[in-house]
Formats: sequence, structure tokens, C-alpha cells
Amino acid sequence: MPIKNNMTTSMLSSIPAVLGGAPIPDSPLPFVRPLLPSLEDLHPSYSEIFQNGMVTTGSNAEKLGEEVARHLGTDFAIAVSSCTAGLILAIQSLNLPKGSEVIVPSFTFMASGLGPVWNGLRIRFVDVDCETMNVDPRRVEEAIGSNTSAIIGVHQFGNPAPIDSLQAIADRRGLALLFDAAHGFGSLHRGRPLGGFGRAEVFSMSPTKLLIAAEGGIVATNDPETAYHLRIGRNYGNPGDYECLFSGMNARMSELHAIMALHSLEGLESAALHRNRARDKYVERLSEIPGIRFQKIAEEDRSSLKDFSIVVDEEFGLTQRQLEESLKAETIQTRVYYCPVLHKMQAFRCFAENGMDEWLPNTLYLESHALSLPMYSNMQDREIDQVCEAIERIHANASAVAARFS
Repeated sequence: MPIKNNMTTSMLSSIPAVLGGAPIPDSPLPFVRPLLPSLEDLHPSYSEIFQNGMVTTGSNAEKLGEEVARHLGTDFAIAVSSCTAGLILAIQSLNLPKGSEVIVPSFTFMASGLGPVWNGLRIRFVDVDCETMNVDPRRVEEAIGSNTSAIIGVHQFGNPAPIDSLQAIADRRGLALLFDAAHGFGSLHRGRPLGGFGRAEVFSMSPTKLLIAAEGGIVATNDPETAYHLRIGRNYGNPGDYECLFSGMNARMSELHAIMALHSLEGLESAALHRNRARDKYVERLSEIPGIRFQKIAEEDRSSLKDFSIVVDEEFGLTQRQLEESLKAETIQTRVYYCPVLHKMQAFRCFAENGMDEWLPNTLYLESHALSLPMYSNMQDREIDQVCEAIERIHANASAVAARFS
């Protein structure tokens, strides 16, 4: 059968799908593919709670906290309904002055900003390091004022934040330090799991993470007062005698979610190792392409690789969005993290001072240049090769692809 436009099969295979070539993957590659426990493994525990009716406030959520604390090496780990709820309650536990400022990077997920806002606090946005994509301690130091009460560090895509520098700043300036560790399960700082740094670290267990509960969060801490506040706060502020001690919320984790997370915890380390091997293969293939850079991870640290995000520089010949659309034509899903960044979002614009864009140049650069590629805890070499081959041929035809978008 003749090939369209009289081109040979070999010629057509070198043409990106966005220009009329055939997509490289045999079937579409999703951005996320959660590695879930088998239904057979879940069935006995699920059957038990369906029989006894204890679908919430049961032993499995408590067991999950104990097992996670053991895994992280922390004194306490409290299961909650979501990372966002955990952030709100963890910040509440600090009892910060109303209206005081919390330093937060603008290059992060929206939940990082919701925690302070729900506690009546103001946000002071700071820039990130363009290579690590984590908050820049120098910018944090510059942003501290007389009304500053706390710092929130974020382990971006699982890459450990500059923990030691941030703790030194917090100690020197008398500030509270929390970590949004939503991406942090599977990450290591100097060989030690995240969880015991700052006053508390708050993890997510949504389907994009390595440890999955469907929905859920964990607050890890070595501080007994913080742990007590979280245990009471997740149950409306009720210590168990129906007396509301403070304005908590319903942030309990259901038994169904806890059981899934307990089974997922068994494969956490292998998932982290698999993702790091996948990153190495990605880097090996893509490092030969001009205009592509990778998130810098300290030699003494390990990222969970919750996401594998590249930076598409001008030398590549296409913009971040043009590459995103070109890969979409190849049936390869990607995601832009983060656009818009926090200080541009309607919910947080009131905290963006005049000249904010000049204050956050790296944040704005990453907003328009960072692109996250597919990454799974069971990603196959063949799938990585398909993504890389698609990017290679898109780059080889960059001029024609750019003209296609003009």
C-alpha cells in the first residue's frame, strides 16, 4: 500500500507526528500510571471491615501511622484525609500570630499556599534555584521581615529542599520551619528519609505519588505537642470526650484508604529505586540533545522522582508548550508544573507585591520552560525509549515544527 505523499516508510518514521508522521508508541503513554496493590491482596482486609462496619476511625489508620513512623525514623506519623488538611493542621499547631507572614516559594503546587491562608496568615513569596527547582535560601534570608513567623520549604518533585540551610536560617531568626513533603515518600537527605526535619513534614498519598492511599496524607514529626494537635485536630478538635478544644476539622483517614496505603508501603523502596533507574536512562538518552537540562539533585540526596521534569531551553529550538503539543501528537502525555505559579493565581494575587515578577525571575523561567515527562514506578525501558525517540525526532525537525505553530 503506498505511503501518504509518496514517502517511504523509513522517511515517514523520521517525521514527528505533529508534522504527519506516525506516533511512536504502540499505544498512548499516560502521564501517570499508579502502581496499585492487587485486588487479591486487599480483599481480606476489605472484607473484614465490610463485615465489622469499621470503615473509619479504626485500627488500620493507626497502624499506618505507626508503620510510616518506623519507616521514616520519626517519633510520630499521623494519618489524615489529605496532604492539604495535614498542612492546615500542622500550621495551626504552630499558633502563629494572625496576619503574620509565612515564606513560601511561588514555584509549587497550590496546596502549599492554602495552608497559611486557611490559618489567617499572609504569604511572602520567594524565588527558587533554577537548577534544583527548590526554594533558594538566599532569597529566604532576604525576605525575612519583622512580621515573618515561619518558613515553608517544599521538596520539589521529590528533590530534597536545602534542609540544613533553611533550618540554620530558622534557628538564627527564631522562625518556625515546616516542609511540604507532598512528593517526599521515597526521598532521602544524606541517606535519611524525609520526615524528621523542621517542626513537621507533610506527605501526600494521592495516585501520582509513590505511596498511594487513593487519597490521603501523613504528618510526620518528632514533636509530641505537634503530634497531639494533629491527632485531635483531625477529629474536629475533639479529644474523645465530645469536648471541642479548638477549631479542628474532619480530616480522618478512612480504613479503606489506610489499608491500600499499608500495602503500598511494602513496595515503596523498590518504587523509589525503579524511578531513579528510569531517570538515569532518561538522562543518558536526552543529554545528547541540545537545549534540554535536568533538575539538579545533590550527590548526598535521593529524589523520589515523583515527577521527572526537564527544562526546555531556547537552544532546543522549540518552546515548552510547542514540545508539549508535539508530544501530545505522539500520544505521549506530559504536564506543565507549574502554570500559573502561585503568585499569579487568583487566590493568592493579594499577596503579590508590586515588582513581584522582578523578584521571582527563576520562578517565571521555570513556569515557561519546565516540562514533566511520563514517570511510573513500573516504567519499562521500552516506554522511556519511545519518549526519548519522540523528543529526538521532534528536535531534529524543530524548524518545521516551530513553523507549524507560527
